Amino acid sequence: MRTRTRSTVVALSAVAVVLAGCSGPEPTATPENSEASSPASVAGPIPAGLESFYTQTLQWESCDRYNTDGSELGGSVECAMVTVPLDYADPTGTTIEVAISRTKATGEKIGSILMNPGGPGSSGLYLAEQAAGTTVTDRFDRIGFDPRGIGASEPEVRCLTSEEVDQERREPDVDVSPEGIAATEAEHRDYAENCVERTGTDVLEHVGTREVVRDMDVIRAVLGDEKLTYIGYSYGTRIGTAYAEEFPSNVRAMVLDGALDPDQSPVDEAVAQGAAFQTAFDEFATDCAQTETCPLGTDPAQAVEQFRSLVDPLIDRPAETTDPRGLSYDDAITGAQQALYSQQLWRLLRAGLNELGDGRGDTLLRLADTYSGRLEDGSYTNIDDAFNAVRCVDGPPTTDRAEADEADARFRAAAPYLDDGRATGNAPLDLCAFWPVPNTSDPHIVDVEGLPTLVVVSTTNDPATPYQAGVELAAQLRADLVTYEGTQHTVAFSGVECVDDPLVNYLVDLVPPEDGLRC
Repeated sequence: MRTRTRSTVVALSAVAVVLAGCSGPEPTATPENSEASSPASVAGPIPAGLESFYTQTLQWESCDRYNTDGSELGGSVECAMVTVPLDYADPTGTTIEVAISRTKATGEKIGSILMNPGGPGSSGLYLAEQAAGTTVTDRFDRIGFDPRGIGASEPEVRCLTSEEVDQERREPDVDVSPEGIAATEAEHRDYAENCVERTGTDVLEHVGTREVVRDMDVIRAVLGDEKLTYIGYSYGTRIGTAYAEEFPSNVRAMVLDGALDPDQSPVDEAVAQGAAFQTAFDEFATDCAQTETCPLGTDPAQAVEQFRSLVDPLIDRPAETTDPRGLSYDDAITGAQQALYSQQLWRLLRAGLNELGDGRGDTLLRLADTYSGRLEDGSYTNIDDAFNAVRCVDGPPTTDRAEADEADARFRAAAPYLDDGRATGNAPLDLCAFWPVPNTSDPHIVDVEGLPTLVVVSTTNDPATPYQAGVELAAQLRADLVTYEGTQHTVAFSGVECVDDPLVNYLVDLVPPEDGLRC
Protein backbone atom coordinates (compact mmCIF):
# COMPACT_ATOMS: atom_id res chain seq x y z
CA MET A 1 0.00 0.00 0.00
CA ARG A 2 1.46 3.33 -1.01
CA THR A 3 1.83 5.91 1.74
CA ARG A 4 0.00 9.19 1.81
CA THR A 5 3.24 11.11 1.91
CA ARG A 6 2.31 14.47 0.42
CA SER A 7 0.66 16.52 3.16
CA THR A 8 0.34 13.37 5.22
CA VAL A 9 0.60 15.14 8.54
CA VAL A 10 -1.80 17.94 7.79
CA ALA A 11 -4.41 16.11 5.79
CA LEU A 12 -3.71 12.37 5.52
CA SER A 13 -3.63 12.87 1.76
CA ALA A 14 -1.56 11.39 -1.05
CA VAL A 15 1.77 12.33 -2.49
CA ALA A 16 0.82 13.85 -5.06
CA VAL A 17 -6.12 10.52 -21.15
CA VAL A 18 -8.79 9.56 -23.13
CA LEU A 19 -11.85 11.79 -23.28
CA ALA A 20 -14.82 10.75 -21.20
CA GLY A 21 -17.40 8.66 -22.96
CA CYS A 22 -15.18 7.30 -25.71
CA SER A 23 -15.30 3.62 -26.57
CA GLY A 24 -12.43 1.18 -26.36
CA PRO A 25 -10.08 0.75 -29.31
CA GLU A 26 -11.41 -0.91 -32.43
CA PRO A 27 -10.03 -4.41 -33.05
CA THR A 28 -6.79 -4.34 -34.98
CA ALA A 29 -5.09 -6.80 -37.27
CA THR A 30 -2.98 -9.44 -35.57
CA PRO A 31 0.56 -8.01 -35.23
CA GLU A 32 3.51 -9.88 -36.63
CA ASN A 33 5.02 -12.44 -34.23
CA SER A 34 1.84 -12.39 -32.16
CA GLU A 35 -0.22 -15.35 -31.05
CA ALA A 36 -3.97 -15.55 -30.83
CA SER A 37 -5.35 -17.53 -27.93
CA SER A 38 -8.70 -18.18 -26.35
CA PRO A 39 -9.93 -20.73 -23.85
CA ALA A 40 -10.83 -24.10 -25.29
CA SER A 41 -13.97 -23.87 -23.20
CA VAL A 42 -15.12 -21.43 -20.59
CA ALA A 43 -15.40 -23.11 -17.21
CA GLY A 44 -17.88 -21.88 -14.67
CA PRO A 45 -20.91 -19.66 -15.08
CA ILE A 46 -20.79 -16.62 -17.34
CA PRO A 47 -22.70 -13.64 -15.97
CA ALA A 48 -25.64 -12.73 -18.16
CA GLY A 49 -24.81 -10.25 -20.89
CA LEU A 50 -21.05 -10.75 -20.59
CA GLU A 51 -20.67 -13.69 -22.97
CA SER A 52 -18.60 -11.78 -25.54
CA PHE A 53 -16.12 -10.66 -22.88
CA TYR A 54 -15.69 -14.10 -21.29
CA THR A 55 -15.13 -15.82 -24.65
CA GLN A 56 -12.92 -13.25 -26.39
CA THR A 57 -9.73 -14.21 -28.18
CA LEU A 58 -6.48 -12.65 -26.96
CA GLN A 59 -3.75 -11.42 -29.29
CA TRP A 60 -0.42 -12.00 -27.59
CA GLU A 61 2.41 -9.78 -28.80
CA SER A 62 5.66 -8.09 -27.83
CA CYS A 63 5.42 -5.97 -24.68
CA ASP A 64 7.28 -3.03 -26.25
CA ARG A 65 4.22 -0.79 -26.53
CA TYR A 66 3.06 -1.74 -23.02
CA ASN A 67 6.09 -0.27 -21.25
CA THR A 68 4.83 2.74 -19.31
CA ASP A 69 7.18 2.74 -16.32
CA GLY A 70 10.61 2.33 -17.87
CA SER A 71 11.01 -1.27 -16.75
CA GLU A 72 12.46 -3.82 -19.14
CA LEU A 73 10.58 -7.09 -19.44
CA GLY A 74 12.47 -10.22 -20.43
CA GLY A 75 12.22 -11.61 -23.92
CA SER A 76 10.03 -14.49 -22.78
CA VAL A 77 7.28 -12.13 -21.59
CA GLU A 78 4.41 -11.36 -23.95
CA CYS A 79 1.48 -9.01 -23.54
CA ALA A 80 -2.13 -8.64 -24.59
CA MET A 81 -5.19 -6.47 -24.04
CA VAL A 82 -8.38 -7.82 -22.48
CA THR A 83 -11.57 -5.96 -23.39
CA VAL A 84 -14.00 -5.35 -20.52
CA PRO A 85 -17.03 -3.11 -19.97
CA LEU A 86 -16.37 0.26 -18.41
CA ASP A 87 -19.58 -0.23 -16.43
CA TYR A 88 -20.59 -3.83 -15.74
CA ALA A 89 -24.16 -2.65 -15.24
CA ASP A 90 -24.11 -1.57 -18.91
CA PRO A 91 -22.16 -4.27 -20.78
CA THR A 92 -23.32 -3.04 -24.18
CA GLY A 93 -21.92 0.44 -23.52
CA THR A 94 -18.38 1.77 -23.50
CA THR A 95 -15.57 -0.74 -23.35
CA ILE A 96 -12.04 -0.34 -22.03
CA GLU A 97 -8.81 -2.35 -22.25
CA VAL A 98 -6.90 -4.07 -19.42
CA ALA A 99 -3.24 -4.88 -20.14
CA ILE A 100 -1.91 -8.28 -19.11
CA SER A 101 1.47 -10.01 -19.43
CA ARG A 102 2.45 -13.66 -19.57
CA THR A 103 5.45 -15.92 -19.12
CA LYS A 104 4.53 -19.46 -20.14
CA ALA A 105 4.99 -22.46 -17.88
CA THR A 106 8.11 -24.43 -18.75
CA GLY A 107 6.83 -27.81 -17.58
CA GLU A 108 3.57 -29.66 -17.02
CA LYS A 109 1.13 -26.81 -16.68
CA ILE A 110 -1.45 -26.61 -13.90
CA GLY A 111 -2.91 -23.28 -14.99
CA SER A 112 -2.20 -19.58 -14.60
CA ILE A 113 -1.26 -17.46 -11.60
CA LEU A 114 -2.57 -13.90 -11.70
CA MET A 115 -0.49 -11.41 -9.70
CA ASN A 116 -0.79 -7.80 -8.59
CA PRO A 117 1.84 -5.63 -6.83
CA GLY A 118 -0.51 -3.20 -5.12
CA GLY A 119 -0.34 0.56 -4.98
CA PRO A 120 -3.05 1.14 -5.86
CA GLY A 121 -1.66 2.57 -9.08
CA SER A 122 1.35 0.34 -9.70
CA SER A 123 1.84 -1.40 -13.02
CA GLY A 124 1.92 -5.16 -12.52
CA LEU A 125 3.18 -6.37 -15.88
CA TYR A 126 6.65 -7.11 -14.50
CA LEU A 127 5.18 -9.76 -12.19
CA ALA A 128 5.08 -12.16 -15.13
CA GLU A 129 8.71 -12.78 -14.13
CA GLN A 130 7.97 -13.23 -10.40
CA ALA A 131 8.89 -16.44 -8.53
CA ALA A 132 11.82 -17.17 -10.85
CA GLY A 133 13.91 -20.09 -9.69
CA THR A 134 10.98 -21.93 -8.11
CA THR A 135 8.78 -24.72 -9.44
CA VAL A 136 6.03 -22.14 -9.86
CA THR A 137 7.69 -21.27 -13.18
CA ASP A 138 7.40 -24.89 -14.33
CA ARG A 139 3.76 -25.43 -13.43
CA PHE A 140 2.06 -22.09 -14.08
CA ASP A 141 1.78 -19.40 -16.68
CA ARG A 142 2.69 -16.32 -14.67
CA ILE A 143 0.32 -13.43 -15.40
CA GLY A 144 0.77 -9.79 -14.47
CA PHE A 145 -1.80 -7.10 -15.12
CA ASP A 146 -2.36 -3.37 -14.99
CA PRO A 147 -5.74 -2.79 -13.34
CA ARG A 148 -8.13 -0.56 -15.24
CA GLY A 149 -6.95 3.03 -15.56
CA ILE A 150 -3.38 2.12 -14.61
CA GLY A 151 -0.17 1.75 -16.59
CA ALA A 152 -0.72 0.38 -20.10
CA SER A 153 -4.45 -0.18 -19.60
CA GLU A 154 -6.64 2.17 -21.63
CA PRO A 155 -7.93 4.74 -20.95
CA GLU A 156 -5.53 5.83 -18.23
CA VAL A 157 -6.33 7.96 -15.21
CA ARG A 158 -4.47 11.22 -15.68
CA CYS A 159 -4.96 14.40 -13.67
CA LEU A 160 -1.73 16.42 -13.82
CA THR A 161 0.84 17.12 -16.51
CA SER A 162 4.48 16.36 -15.78
CA GLU A 163 5.17 20.07 -15.32
CA GLU A 164 2.28 20.36 -12.86
CA VAL A 165 3.56 17.39 -10.84
CA ASP A 166 7.02 18.96 -10.64
CA GLN A 167 5.44 22.18 -9.42
CA GLU A 168 3.28 20.39 -6.84
CA ARG A 169 6.32 18.59 -5.45
CA ARG A 170 8.09 21.91 -4.89
CA GLU A 171 5.36 23.31 -2.65
CA PRO A 172 5.41 22.32 1.05
CA ASP A 173 1.86 22.05 2.38
CA VAL A 174 2.65 22.70 6.03
CA ASP A 175 0.63 25.85 6.66
CA VAL A 176 -2.36 24.98 8.85
CA SER A 177 -3.42 28.52 9.56
CA PRO A 178 -6.93 29.33 8.31
CA GLU A 179 -5.35 30.83 5.19
CA GLY A 180 -3.12 27.81 4.66
CA ILE A 181 -6.02 25.39 5.08
CA ALA A 182 -8.07 27.34 2.55
CA ALA A 183 -5.18 27.29 0.08
CA THR A 184 -4.65 23.53 0.47
CA GLU A 185 -8.33 22.80 -0.02
CA ALA A 186 -8.37 25.03 -3.11
CA GLU A 187 -5.52 22.89 -4.49
CA HIS A 188 -7.58 19.77 -3.80
CA ARG A 189 -10.54 21.24 -5.71
CA ASP A 190 -8.31 22.20 -8.64
CA TYR A 191 -6.79 18.73 -8.71
CA ALA A 192 -10.22 17.07 -8.74
CA GLU A 193 -11.36 19.37 -11.54
CA ASN A 194 -8.28 18.46 -13.56
CA CYS A 195 -9.08 14.77 -13.07
CA VAL A 196 -12.58 15.31 -14.44
CA GLU A 197 -11.30 17.32 -17.41
CA ARG A 198 -8.44 14.96 -18.33
CA THR A 199 -9.90 11.58 -17.39
CA GLY A 200 -13.67 11.97 -17.33
CA THR A 201 -16.26 11.39 -14.65
CA ASP A 202 -17.44 8.14 -16.22
CA VAL A 203 -13.95 6.62 -15.93
CA LEU A 204 -13.40 7.95 -12.39
CA GLU A 205 -16.69 6.35 -11.33
CA HIS A 206 -15.48 2.92 -12.42
CA VAL A 207 -11.82 2.51 -11.41
CA GLY A 208 -12.35 1.08 -7.94
CA THR A 209 -11.79 -2.37 -6.52
CA ARG A 210 -15.46 -3.16 -7.19
CA GLU A 211 -14.77 -3.16 -10.93
CA VAL A 212 -11.23 -4.58 -10.82
CA VAL A 213 -12.43 -7.90 -9.38
CA ARG A 214 -14.94 -8.23 -12.24
CA ASP A 215 -12.07 -7.68 -14.67
CA MET A 216 -10.05 -10.37 -12.88
CA ASP A 217 -12.80 -12.90 -13.43
CA VAL A 218 -12.87 -12.10 -17.14
CA ILE A 219 -9.09 -12.54 -17.24
CA ARG A 220 -9.40 -15.88 -15.46
CA ALA A 221 -11.91 -17.07 -18.03
CA VAL A 222 -10.07 -15.94 -21.16
CA LEU A 223 -6.91 -17.62 -19.86
CA GLY A 224 -8.85 -20.86 -19.71
CA ASP A 225 -8.72 -21.38 -15.93
CA GLU A 226 -11.72 -22.91 -14.22
CA LYS A 227 -10.62 -21.35 -10.94
CA LEU A 228 -8.35 -18.44 -10.03
CA THR A 229 -4.90 -18.86 -8.55
CA TYR A 230 -3.72 -15.47 -7.29
CA ILE A 231 -0.84 -13.71 -5.53
CA GLY A 232 -1.57 -10.19 -4.28
CA TYR A 233 0.79 -7.81 -2.54
CA SER A 234 -0.21 -4.82 -0.42
CA TYR A 235 -3.30 -3.23 -2.05
CA GLY A 236 -3.33 -6.39 -4.14
CA THR A 237 -4.60 -8.13 -1.00
CA ARG A 238 -7.64 -5.88 -1.09
CA ILE A 239 -8.58 -6.86 -4.61
CA GLY A 240 -7.87 -10.50 -3.78
CA THR A 241 -10.15 -10.31 -0.77
CA ALA A 242 -12.87 -8.57 -2.77
CA TYR A 243 -12.59 -11.22 -5.50
CA ALA A 244 -13.00 -13.95 -2.88
CA GLU A 245 -16.16 -12.22 -1.67
CA GLU A 246 -17.58 -11.77 -5.17
CA PHE A 247 -16.57 -15.13 -6.68
CA PRO A 248 -15.87 -17.59 -3.83
CA SER A 249 -16.61 -20.65 -5.96
CA ASN A 250 -14.09 -19.48 -8.57
CA VAL A 251 -11.09 -19.44 -6.18
CA ARG A 252 -8.45 -22.20 -6.35
CA ALA A 253 -5.72 -20.66 -4.16
CA MET A 254 -4.64 -17.21 -2.95
CA VAL A 255 -1.52 -15.81 -1.31
CA LEU A 256 -2.21 -12.37 0.19
CA ASP A 257 1.01 -10.69 1.35
CA GLY A 258 1.15 -7.31 3.10
CA ALA A 259 -2.51 -7.30 3.99
CA LEU A 260 -5.04 -4.53 4.42
CA ASP A 261 -7.78 -4.97 7.00
CA PRO A 262 -11.10 -4.73 5.10
CA ASP A 263 -12.88 -3.43 8.19
CA GLN A 264 -10.47 -0.54 8.88
CA SER A 265 -11.54 3.02 8.07
CA PRO A 266 -9.27 5.13 5.83
CA VAL A 267 -8.29 7.33 8.80
CA ASP A 268 -7.53 4.38 11.09
CA GLU A 269 -5.56 2.78 8.26
CA ALA A 270 -3.48 5.93 7.74
CA VAL A 271 -2.76 6.34 11.44
CA ALA A 272 -1.76 2.67 11.79
CA GLN A 273 0.47 3.05 8.76
CA GLY A 274 2.08 6.14 10.27
CA ALA A 275 2.85 4.20 13.44
CA ALA A 276 4.33 1.34 11.40
CA PHE A 277 6.57 3.73 9.49
CA GLN A 278 7.67 5.22 12.80
CA THR A 279 8.70 1.73 13.90
CA ALA A 280 10.66 1.28 10.67
CA PHE A 281 12.30 4.67 11.20
CA ASP A 282 13.27 3.68 14.75
CA GLU A 283 14.75 0.43 13.44
CA PHE A 284 16.70 2.40 10.84
CA ALA A 285 17.95 4.84 13.48
CA THR A 286 19.15 1.98 15.71
CA ASP A 287 20.98 0.38 12.80
CA CYS A 288 22.37 3.73 11.67
CA ALA A 289 23.75 4.46 15.14
CA GLN A 290 26.08 1.48 14.78
CA THR A 291 27.85 3.06 11.79
CA GLU A 292 30.70 5.55 11.98
CA THR A 293 29.00 8.29 9.96
CA CYS A 294 25.35 8.13 11.00
CA PRO A 295 23.62 11.42 10.12
CA LEU A 296 21.21 10.89 13.03
CA GLY A 297 23.92 10.53 15.66
CA THR A 298 24.77 7.68 18.00
CA ASP A 299 21.72 7.93 20.29
CA PRO A 300 18.57 6.51 18.63
CA ALA A 301 16.46 8.37 21.21
CA GLN A 302 17.55 11.61 19.55
CA ALA A 303 17.03 10.39 15.98
CA VAL A 304 13.68 12.10 15.39
CA GLU A 305 15.06 15.45 16.52
CA GLN A 306 18.12 15.00 14.31
CA PHE A 307 16.01 14.04 11.32
CA ARG A 308 13.77 17.07 11.74
CA SER A 309 16.80 19.35 12.01
CA LEU A 310 17.88 18.13 8.58
CA VAL A 311 14.55 18.32 6.75
CA ASP A 312 12.78 21.29 8.37
CA PRO A 313 15.02 23.97 6.76
CA LEU A 314 13.83 22.73 3.36
CA ILE A 315 10.38 24.17 4.08
CA ASP A 316 11.85 27.61 3.44
CA ARG A 317 14.68 26.75 1.06
CA PRO A 318 15.24 23.61 -1.05
CA ALA A 319 18.65 21.95 -1.00
CA GLU A 320 20.86 22.15 -4.05
CA THR A 321 21.00 19.21 -6.43
CA THR A 322 22.71 18.46 -9.71
CA ASP A 323 19.21 18.43 -11.17
CA PRO A 324 18.04 22.06 -11.41
CA ARG A 325 14.84 21.25 -9.49
CA GLY A 326 16.58 21.04 -6.11
CA LEU A 327 15.33 18.98 -3.19
CA SER A 328 12.08 20.28 -1.72
CA TYR A 329 10.76 19.52 1.75
CA ASP A 330 8.06 17.22 0.36
CA ASP A 331 10.60 15.35 -1.72
CA ALA A 332 12.90 14.86 1.26
CA ILE A 333 10.04 13.30 3.21
CA THR A 334 9.00 11.19 0.21
CA GLY A 335 12.57 10.03 -0.37
CA ALA A 336 12.90 8.97 3.26
CA GLN A 337 9.58 7.11 3.08
CA GLN A 338 10.70 5.29 -0.05
CA ALA A 339 13.90 4.12 1.68
CA LEU A 340 12.01 2.83 4.72
CA TYR A 341 10.14 0.25 2.62
CA SER A 342 13.14 -2.07 2.69
CA GLN A 343 16.33 -2.50 4.71
CA GLN A 344 18.13 -2.80 1.39
CA LEU A 345 17.53 0.93 0.90
CA TRP A 346 18.75 2.04 4.33
CA ARG A 347 22.28 2.69 3.02
CA LEU A 348 20.80 5.14 0.52
CA LEU A 349 18.86 6.88 3.27
CA ARG A 350 22.04 7.22 5.34
CA ALA A 351 23.86 8.61 2.31
CA GLY A 352 21.00 10.96 1.47
CA LEU A 353 20.75 12.38 4.98
CA ASN A 354 24.53 12.82 5.15
CA GLU A 355 24.38 14.70 1.85
CA LEU A 356 21.57 16.83 3.22
CA GLY A 357 23.75 17.73 6.17
CA ASP A 358 26.21 19.09 3.62
CA GLY A 359 23.51 21.06 1.83
CA ARG A 360 22.98 18.60 -1.04
CA GLY A 361 19.88 16.59 -1.93
CA ASP A 362 20.70 14.38 -4.93
CA THR A 363 20.18 10.95 -3.35
CA LEU A 364 16.90 11.83 -1.63
CA LEU A 365 15.65 13.41 -4.86
CA ARG A 366 16.37 10.21 -6.78
CA LEU A 367 14.50 8.21 -4.15
CA ALA A 368 11.55 10.60 -4.34
CA ASP A 369 11.55 10.39 -8.14
CA THR A 370 11.37 6.61 -7.94
CA TYR A 371 8.43 6.76 -5.55
CA SER A 372 6.60 9.37 -7.63
CA GLY A 373 7.04 7.54 -10.93
CA ARG A 374 9.28 10.16 -12.58
CA LEU A 375 11.06 8.73 -15.62
CA GLU A 376 14.45 9.69 -17.02
CA ASP A 377 12.91 12.01 -19.63
CA GLY A 378 11.09 13.99 -16.93
CA SER A 379 7.67 12.50 -17.64
CA TYR A 380 5.65 10.63 -15.04
CA THR A 381 3.74 7.40 -14.90
CA ASN A 382 0.19 7.83 -13.68
CA ILE A 383 0.85 6.02 -10.39
CA ASP A 384 -0.06 8.96 -8.14
CA ASP A 385 -3.14 10.01 -10.11
CA ALA A 386 -4.37 6.42 -10.16
CA PHE A 387 -3.62 6.04 -6.44
CA ASN A 388 -5.81 9.02 -5.65
CA ALA A 389 -8.60 7.94 -7.99
CA VAL A 390 -8.79 4.43 -6.55
CA ARG A 391 -8.49 5.33 -2.88
CA CYS A 392 -11.15 8.02 -3.18
CA VAL A 393 -13.72 5.55 -4.51
CA ASP A 394 -12.61 2.66 -2.32
CA GLY A 395 -13.56 4.25 0.99
CA PRO A 396 -15.71 6.98 2.52
CA PRO A 397 -14.25 10.50 2.63
CA THR A 398 -13.77 12.44 5.84
CA THR A 399 -15.92 15.52 5.45
CA ASP A 400 -16.36 16.45 9.10
CA ARG A 401 -13.78 19.05 10.11
CA ALA A 402 -13.62 17.91 13.71
CA GLU A 403 -12.79 14.39 12.53
CA ALA A 404 -10.11 15.76 10.19
CA ASP A 405 -8.59 17.75 13.04
CA GLU A 406 -8.59 14.70 15.29
CA ALA A 407 -7.05 12.56 12.53
CA ASP A 408 -4.22 15.06 12.10
CA ALA A 409 -3.45 14.99 15.82
CA ARG A 410 -3.53 11.20 15.90
CA PHE A 411 -1.19 10.94 12.94
CA ARG A 412 1.34 13.35 14.41
CA ALA A 413 1.36 11.37 17.64
CA ALA A 414 1.74 8.07 15.80
CA ALA A 415 4.60 9.22 13.56
CA PRO A 416 6.61 11.96 15.28
CA TYR A 417 9.39 11.80 12.72
CA LEU A 418 6.83 13.13 10.20
CA ASP A 419 5.57 15.88 12.50
CA ASP A 420 6.82 19.29 11.37
CA GLY A 421 5.82 20.81 14.71
CA ARG A 422 3.46 23.34 13.14
CA ALA A 423 0.17 21.90 14.35
CA THR A 424 -2.58 24.38 15.18
CA GLY A 425 -5.26 21.89 16.17
CA ASN A 426 -6.87 22.33 12.76
CA ALA A 427 -6.26 20.60 9.45
CA PRO A 428 -7.56 20.75 5.88
CA LEU A 429 -9.96 18.16 4.59
CA ASP A 430 -8.38 15.39 2.56
CA LEU A 431 -8.52 15.34 -1.25
CA CYS A 432 -11.24 12.69 -1.19
CA ALA A 433 -13.63 15.16 0.49
CA PHE A 434 -13.63 17.03 -2.83
CA TRP A 435 -13.69 14.03 -5.15
CA PRO A 436 -16.17 14.41 -8.02
CA VAL A 437 -17.71 10.92 -7.74
CA PRO A 438 -18.99 8.99 -4.70
CA ASN A 439 -17.17 6.08 -3.12
CA THR A 440 -18.22 2.65 -4.35
CA SER A 441 -16.86 0.57 -1.46
CA ASP A 442 -16.93 0.83 2.33
CA PRO A 443 -15.03 -0.81 5.19
CA HIS A 444 -16.69 -4.01 6.35
CA ILE A 445 -15.99 -7.35 7.97
CA VAL A 446 -15.47 -10.11 5.43
CA ASP A 447 -17.58 -13.21 5.95
CA VAL A 448 -17.45 -15.63 3.02
CA GLU A 449 -18.58 -19.24 2.88
CA GLY A 450 -17.26 -21.85 0.48
CA LEU A 451 -13.67 -20.67 0.12
CA PRO A 452 -10.72 -23.06 0.02
CA THR A 453 -7.94 -22.43 2.51
CA LEU A 454 -6.22 -19.16 1.65
CA VAL A 455 -2.83 -17.96 2.91
CA VAL A 456 -2.08 -14.54 4.40
CA VAL A 457 1.55 -13.47 4.83
CA SER A 458 2.35 -10.63 7.25
CA THR A 459 5.70 -9.11 8.22
CA THR A 460 6.20 -8.05 11.83
CA ASN A 461 7.64 -4.61 11.04
CA ASP A 462 6.07 -3.96 7.66
CA PRO A 463 5.99 -0.15 7.44
CA ALA A 464 3.27 0.20 4.81
CA THR A 465 0.87 -2.58 5.77
CA PRO A 466 1.14 -3.14 9.53
CA TYR A 467 1.39 -6.69 10.84
CA GLN A 468 -1.91 -6.60 12.75
CA ALA A 469 -3.85 -5.97 9.54
CA GLY A 470 -2.65 -9.35 8.30
CA VAL A 471 -3.77 -10.99 11.52
CA GLU A 472 -7.21 -9.44 11.12
CA LEU A 473 -7.54 -10.42 7.45
CA ALA A 474 -6.50 -14.00 8.13
CA ALA A 475 -9.13 -14.24 10.85
CA GLN A 476 -11.88 -12.85 8.65
CA LEU A 477 -11.03 -15.15 5.74
CA ARG A 478 -10.36 -18.10 8.07
CA ALA A 479 -7.02 -18.29 6.26
CA ASP A 480 -3.68 -19.68 7.39
CA LEU A 481 -1.30 -16.98 8.62
CA VAL A 482 2.43 -16.97 7.85
CA THR A 483 4.46 -14.50 9.94
CA TYR A 484 7.81 -13.21 8.75
CA GLU A 485 10.00 -11.47 11.31
CA GLY A 486 11.58 -8.53 9.55
CA THR A 487 11.42 -4.86 8.63
CA GLN A 488 10.30 -4.57 5.03
CA HIS A 489 7.17 -4.28 2.91
CA THR A 490 6.04 -7.77 1.79
CA VAL A 491 8.24 -10.84 1.51
CA ALA A 492 6.73 -13.57 -0.66
CA PHE A 493 9.05 -14.74 -3.44
CA SER A 494 11.81 -12.33 -2.50
CA GLY A 495 14.25 -15.17 -1.81
CA VAL A 496 13.37 -15.99 1.82
CA GLU A 497 13.25 -19.79 1.69
CA CYS A 498 11.32 -20.33 4.92
CA VAL A 499 8.48 -18.32 3.37
CA ASP A 500 8.82 -19.24 -0.30
CA ASP A 501 9.08 -23.02 0.05
CA PRO A 502 5.76 -23.46 1.91
CA LEU A 503 4.06 -21.08 -0.53
CA VAL A 504 5.31 -23.07 -3.53
CA ASN A 505 3.92 -26.27 -1.99
CA TYR A 506 0.62 -24.54 -1.40
CA LEU A 507 0.31 -23.11 -4.91
CA VAL A 508 1.41 -26.27 -6.69
CA ASP A 509 -0.06 -29.03 -4.51
CA LEU A 510 -2.72 -27.09 -2.57
CA VAL A 511 -1.11 -28.08 0.72
CA PRO A 512 -1.36 -24.97 2.97
CA PRO A 513 1.55 -23.99 5.22
CA GLU A 514 1.22 -24.87 8.86
CA ASP A 515 -1.12 -22.28 10.34
CA GLY A 516 0.89 -19.98 12.57
CA LEU A 517 4.15 -20.63 10.71
CA ARG A 518 6.69 -18.04 11.84
CA CYS A 519 10.21 -17.48 10.59
